[in-house]
Amino acid sequence: MYLGDEFPNFTANTTAGKIDFHDWIGQSWAILFSHPSDFTPVCTTELARVVKLMPEFKKRNVKVIGISCDSLTSHFLWCRDIRSYAGCTLDESFPYPIIEDEDRIIAKTLNMLDKDEMDSKGMPLSARAVFIIDPQKKYRLSILYPATTGRNFDEILRVIDSLQLTDKHRVATPVDWKMGDDCMVLPSVSEEELKKSFPQVKVVQVPSGKQYLRKTPCPKM
Repeated sequence: MYLGDEFPNFTANTTAGKIDFHDWIGQSWAILFSHPSDFTPVCTTELARVVKLMPEFKKRNVKVIGISCDSLTSHFLWCRDIRSYAGCTLDESFPYPIIEDEDRIIAKTLNMLDKDEMDSKGMPLSARAVFIIDPQKKYRLSILYPATTGRNFDEILRVIDSLQLTDKHRVATPVDWKMGDDCMVLPSVSEEELKKSFPQVKVVQVPSGKQYLRKTPCPKM
């Protein structure tokens, strides 16, 4: 897959029932994230963090779905541990679905298998992959982590903010940007357009004399 391609559709059994992935996304953004195995320490911390961040994802019109090579029975049992670690009561419903992929069909399709991580049967497990898909079902971003490194979901929220902002405005977000920080005006914006669309622009002077570092206050979403 290349960025901007249509993300592959699939049907799957999940803890929330059977889904058609594209239908499930609907008009939302979506995050599909895989984990190596249920009942493992790093994965439990990650999924619990996502539980706590659900209000932030909902604010951004983002649906979240997990996936691993374990069964639905395993997922349902593990969700109790995740809720507990997240500080939720056990009678609260789990706020996002987890996909069953015991046959590895989805993991193979999306190239998520880690050849160095095996289950008790010698079958490869899924790596820590993150995919972001937009409402047009386009593949917008992916990050791949090894099994030993937990993900930073604050960074994933930051990336969502950047993608949504730059879809609406002719800006790019610079290094370490966070919502509200200055943005960079795209090089494709002409000087004539610049004055009309970005009246508060500041050009950073550099030794080359080129006028390409054009900062502007963060546009409103």
